[in-house]
Amino acid sequence: MGATLMSDRLGDWVQAAPLLAAGYHLDVLAAVAARREQETVYPAEERVFYALERTPFAAVQVIIVGQDPYHGAGQADGLAFSVPEGVAAPPSLRNIFREVARDVYAGAPPSFSTDLTHWADKGVLLLNTILTVAMGKPGSHRGLGWEALTDDILMALHEQREGLVFMLWGAHAQARRALMDGQRHLILEAPHPSPLAAHRGFFGCGHFSRANAYLRAHGKRAICW
Repeated sequence: MGATLMSDRLGDWVQAAPLLAAGYHLDVLAAVAARREQETVYPAEERVFYALERTPFAAVQVIIVGQDPYHGAGQADGLAFSVPEGVAAPPSLRNIFREVARDVYAGAPPSFSTDLTHWADKGVLLLNTILTVAMGKPGSHRGLGWEALTDDILMALHEQREGLVFMLWGAHAQARRALMDGQRHLILEAPHPSPLAAHRGFFGCGHFSRANAYLRAHGKRAICW
């Protein structure tokens, strides 16, 4: 994908995030392209920056920080925790839906789509800190440069926006806490929604209703989860 086309697809993120403005992402994509010649990589090339393409910088209200994409065939769609419609919800996503149901819908929610594009379109940035992964090898693209880029994106949101909600689930996401100021934004932390950790405090965290209360208090529209 050409640099000009990539910049067009990323829209206002290119002006907001210094590393995107400098073209750093093109270097990372080149490293990923070399990996694609040797291994199956998820998500597909055109979906790598889908989180940024779907939720413009100026539209972000809530940020949910993930780790890296799902590493199974047909799962990763470019949004953290999301899978395409018709694909079985992975355990972490099922647990997210369980908490939304308890927290927002008194345990009786409408049917949820596993494709979280509908959240992205409402201003929820679903951002993994590592944007690609090799099939069957979680964490395999750590160190390719994604972490610096996504930290830069988080810093741009922190410094240039006011009254955002950051949801940090698990130690990997919470390592980004040092980038953020709780005076300017609402920082919500909980264990990861994976089956190994969800019962240690993710269930019952109330992040979704707390986010909406904060947004309303700051004159913003609540998210329809």
